[in-house]
Amino acid sequence: MQKLNIKELIFGGAVKTAGGGAWRDSIQAWLPIKNIINGVVITRDNRFVKILEVLPVNIYLKSPNDRQNIISSYAAYLKIAPDSLQLEARTFPADTAAYVDRMREYAEAEDNECCREMIEDNIAQIGEGVASDAIRHRFFLIFQYEANMKSKGHSVAAIIQRLNEEADTARRYLDLCELEVLEPRFSDDFLLKLLYEIINKRTSQRVKLPEGVFDMTTAIHGIYEE
Repeated sequence: MQKLNIKELIFGGAVKTAGGGAWRDSIQAWLPIKNIINGVVITRDNRFVKILEVLPVNIYLKSPNDRQNIISSYAAYLKIAPDSLQLEARTFPADTAAYVDRMREYAEAEDNECCREMIEDNIAQIGEGVASDAIRHRFFLIFQYEANMKSKGHSVAAIIQRLNEEADTARRYLDLCELEVLEPRFSDDFLLKLLYEIINKRTSQRVKLPEGVFDMTTAIHGIYEE
């Protein structure tokens, strides 16, 4: 039997059928993404897109001088940033499941009855009450390859390298703004999970993609590992 990983099933990279590479009415038939390579999303209309996640800073907690420096550094970056630069903020319900599980472990190991009651009260307040109203935010910089970026050649590898160089430039400038641009250890994994969350907003809150998802084989759509 043929071996196929989840990346190929979602993006259709290695799916071969008589109909031209995608099952009728399947995700591959409408998803506008062709592939993810070295941290770059390649769309079906052959655009190359880079997505960076940025950790925010509360500028109102900074001194007036620091605020001015942050604004000046950000303005300097915008002058040399890609023309296609987009800023996106995503809002999610707060995920308190891990915190509640950890507190329950503490409660089970606690000998003092009063302490156990305090932990249970904390679980009820955080896990049930606060979680219903709490939200969290994620912030992204998104840009695509443009002709004026002038990569060293027109190959896929050259364009991806040029986009990653542009990402390094963004990191240097935003560091001056006291903003951290995340550098995931496995950038393709990061992008696959992000796109999964965007496409499956509700499902992704309860069904998480496992670590190392790109390397996994799966029994799905009738295709099984050997």
